[in-house]
Amino acid sequence: MATTTCRHTPCCPAADAFDRDAAHVISARPEQGWSLLCNGVVVFEDFGELLPNGQSIDSRRVDLLAASPHRRSA
Repeated sequence: MATTTCRHTPCCPAADAFDRDAAHVISARPEQGWSLLCNGVVVFEDFGELLPNGQSIDSRRVDLLAASPHRRSA
């Protein structure tokens, strides 16, 4: 389910969707190592995630790098 704050077309993936990190960045704090996505997910520089319900998700770095060849490991 997409958040009501998303005004993108098509709507950003919901926070509980597998592709949730494809949502638009609405606030980036690279100096602190995190970004807030339109769907309420906080993504950390190690690709770990904090969902809006408070659940933390371990890094999916390998999966995300395989799915996004334009991303390079640091």
